[in-house]
Amino acid sequence: MISKLTTKAISLLKDLIATPSFSSEEAHTAQLLENWFQNFDIPYIRTQNNVWSVNKAYDPKKPTILLNSHHDTVKPNNGYTKDPFYPIVEDGKLYGLGSNDAGGCLVSLLATYTYFYEQQNLTYNLVFAGTAEEESSGPNGLNGLLKELPTIDVAIVGEPTLMQLAIAEKGLVVFDAEVIGTPSHAAHQNNDNAIYNTVKVLEWFQKLRFEKSSETLGDVKVTVTQINAGKQHNAVPASVSMVVDIRVNDQYTNEEINDYLQKHAPCTNITPRSLYLNSSSISKEHPLVQAGIELGRKTYGSPTLSDQSILNCPSLKLGPGDSKRSHTADEFIYLQEIEEGIDLYIQLLEKVVRS
Repeated sequence: MISKLTTKAISLLKDLIATPSFSSEEAHTAQLLENWFQNFDIPYIRTQNNVWSVNKAYDPKKPTILLNSHHDTVKPNNGYTKDPFYPIVEDGKLYGLGSNDAGGCLVSLLATYTYFYEQQNLTYNLVFAGTAEEESSGPNGLNGLLKELPTIDVAIVGEPTLMQLAIAEKGLVVFDAEVIGTPSHAAHQNNDNAIYNTVKVLEWFQKLRFEKSSETLGDVKVTVTQINAGKQHNAVPASVSMVVDIRVNDQYTNEEINDYLQKHAPCTNITPRSLYLNSSSISKEHPLVQAGIELGRKTYGSPTLSDQSILNCPSLKLGPGDSKRSHTADEFIYLQEIEEGIDLYIQLLEKVVRS
């Protein structure tokens, strides 16, 4: 059965690659997920562009594991030398947009869920959710779906980790900052030039360090990523706008980071775009993690953001593929990684849902 599921999972991934599914535009790939459930005669629910299902022997008295990954993609960059929507296999690599992030994870978790769907006497319920708008952190993806799902006790979030165990993930706060000055004609003396005022602000952010480091996630990382000012060569602008990207470890909440910047940042205004993309983690002693360790998997902390950030339960990021390939030109995943991913997902859950 595993061999059959693997073959069908790879076929589905090829179909997903061939079907554009940018964030908020995933209707057609959602239909592909519906087709999978229909072909296997598994009941499911579609909520907007999210497709989800609960296992046949679901028992509300038992704890529940969520198997989640996303079927939306970013837009292809200009560096592609291959057609991003033409799935082609060369030297064991399946090329195409979304193959690695996170199509391989999605179809591997879907095959795993299908393997367990009919099985009885499991110690956990299983819920599968193939979700939308992960790449844009949109309101109509997992964030909006959670209220529809049964209570989730722990989650496996499918993202490319080389099937290693990401037991923690950094959160994210993006700030819009403004530095004010006095507008003037460039020909006149101006001791309150907003652009010059920005120098000390940039230096402050460059030197900013948060005291508490994390064993798995390291330090909070602060990066100024955008700056904009002025429209004319002969006019000093009234203000400079900046964007600050802060990756938050599990020693701080996003609210604590915001509170600190509101009190100390040398900006006229600084405003967070959102505060809900928090860091996430799971105990190394959790049965899922221990099962992975028994299978020879290593634990680590992930610097990249995923739908883990909106879950309010312990979650493990785990999946075939390599995060370093995500959003790159000529994105690919090895077919062997999908085969190994399905096998390892099944072995991992066997150790937990039958204990």
